[in-house]
Amino acid sequence: MDYLFLLGRILYGGFFLLGGINHFMHLGMMSGYSASKGVPAAKAAVIVSGLLIILGGFCIVVGCSPEIGVACIVLFLLPVTFVMHPYWTETDPMQQMSQRVNFQKNLALLGAALMLLMIQRPWPLSVNFP
Repeated sequence: MDYLFLLGRILYGGFFLLGGINHFMHLGMMSGYSASKGVPAAKAAVIVSGLLIILGGFCIVVGCSPEIGVACIVLFLLPVTFVMHPYWTETDPMQQMSQRVNFQKNLALLGAALMLLMIQRPWPLSVNFP
């Protein structure tokens, strides 16, 4: 079971790690999209959000300070879910469906992050820095 939990951490945390890396690899494109959604200081917002999910994902994968990792993920998901994916404002049915899927996915990811707080620490197969 320990290895199954580790695999789950790698999949869940890895999702955020890769997302954070993509924030920096596609900074211009993501900044433009964020600006189109009305995000002030879009480039800075993309940088900060990328750092949040890289740190959050890393903490989850290695099991080090998972409370900090969850906090970073929650700080990312709460505003992003409602600002970037407001499906209720879309008039095009395809865009509305796409935004709804992303909105619901983010809510599920948020729920999973919160559940991680209920797992006894230290986590099995985790790295604990002094």
